[in-house]
Amino acid sequence: MHSIELLLDPESDRAIRRQWARLADAGLPSQARHTGDTNAPHITLAARERLGAEFDVRLGAVAASLPVPVGLGALVVFGRPPRGLVLARLAVVTPRLLRLHAAVHEVLGDGPDAAHTLPGHWTPHVTLASRLTSAQLAEAVEVLRDDDAALAAAGATALRRWDSTARTVTPLTPAVQTG
Repeated sequence: MHSIELLLDPESDRAIRRQWARLADAGLPSQARHTGDTNAPHITLAARERLGAEFDVRLGAVAASLPVPVGLGALVVFGRPPRGLVLARLAVVTPRLLRLHAAVHEVLGDGPDAAHTLPGHWTPHVTLASRLTSAQLAEAVEVLRDDDAALAAAGATALRRWDSTARTVTPLTPAVQTG
């Protein structure tokens, strides 16, 4: 799977990484356990089986609209037991964020996008943990219950293309913050 990802500003990146660490320190599943250099808090704008370099120049032009405010709000849960639950922070939907999302999809054109990333079906979020059981979810919410003040003023500053097969990222903006 390939994706186009929106990266957070350095302060927001650090705040999300602190939440990842709190979950890991509590013995819970956490994105902190993914220790590869390419692992960074992000909002997925588009995902499909293949997104090649042919889109990079036009996506770079879209990235010129950055930075964009993307305040991070409430916790949200995706999935259902027993397959495993995903805990994330919702991104506050603003007209600018929706325009950016639509512009990315306009560049990509019609294709076999993951349905949950399509305009009108997208729930922008930053993943905190995945493969949680119901009991772990309850514990994770408790661990993070007072840990959202620094996220209200979050912003996104960079766009990248992620290739999960090759495990590589291609920056689509001049300065990509990866942690």
